[in-house]
Amino acid sequence: MISKIIPEDLITKAKKAIDIVDKIVIVAHVGPDGDAMGSTLALWHYLMTIDKEPVVIVPTSFPNFLSWMPGSECVLDYENYKEKSDELIASAELIFALDFNQASRMAKMEDSVINASAPKILVDHHLHPGDFANLIISCPEISSTSELIFRLICRMGDFSKINLACAECIYTGMMTDTGGFTYNSNKQEIYTIISELIKLGVDKDDIYRKVFNNYSADRMKLMGYALYKKMKVYPEYKAALITLTTKELQEFNYQNGDVEGLVNMPLSIENVAFSVFMREDTDKIKISLRSQGSFPANKVSSDLFNGGGHLNAAGGESYTTLNEAIKKFEEALEDYKDFLE
Repeated sequence: MISKIIPEDLITKAKKAIDIVDKIVIVAHVGPDGDAMGSTLALWHYLMTIDKEPVVIVPTSFPNFLSWMPGSECVLDYENYKEKSDELIASAELIFALDFNQASRMAKMEDSVINASAPKILVDHHLHPGDFANLIISCPEISSTSELIFRLICRMGDFSKINLACAECIYTGMMTDTGGFTYNSNKQEIYTIISELIKLGVDKDDIYRKVFNNYSADRMKLMGYALYKKMKVYPEYKAALITLTTKELQEFNYQNGDVEGLVNMPLSIENVAFSVFMREDTDKIKISLRSQGSFPANKVSSDLFNGGGHLNAAGGESYTTLNEAIKKFEEALEDYKDFLE
């Protein structure tokens, strides 16, 4: 038995919204990660079992290490299929927005979704949800949106509709958004849910191998280079920083997802409680932040890099040069010294 985190009236409204429509579009955030893909595909599989016509559309492509996920071959990439995606969004009777809190996280897909006439349901676990949806299911205390999808399906009385494919997607999202259950994962009910997913046939060890042991040799070399050449440790602040330029990424034949998990690695260093990874992107600096204990990675992200997230896992962006972003980070370290344990 798991607690009823989602208010009953929201469950009732979500179920009614689903029951009266057929064409449902499910969207996620730009640069979809394991939880974005896990939650959207889990909902997609569930809706298929109750004879709906769902489609998953993501703003940009997802990492190659998630391409094994059941149903991933049916996901539309808005960047490459804009016209078809716009048509599907415009004709949708209901839109689910999963794993993001602000409409801007849909990037170039934002206008299409916001202007669509279909009612919208937001299901998310990040702080400060926006007001772009008609129904908001926001539970920041939950470690992943995939867990919320499991809870939503169960509360609607449809646990029996969770097939193996759906269960695998839920588990993948839960696993990846907790770093393999190494942070934001100390609540008993997470493991109650995992137990139920295993009963449905989920092979957790196989999923771990598919996600975390499925990279290229170039990716391994890139990680080694980043740690050996580009990691800087700040002992007095219990912090570490890794940076990579576009040129450096290209030297190692960078593919989408190749730096996944890199930001976590400095946290294995003794007395490092806070880790930041910055990489040059097309028009901005992408920033990932991770922490241990009570150090607020989300506060740093919000204060410095227009971002947010959870206590121990956050993200942000900078529209400066990489060197300017580094300088801003280094100059601000003293401001967060009081948060160190």
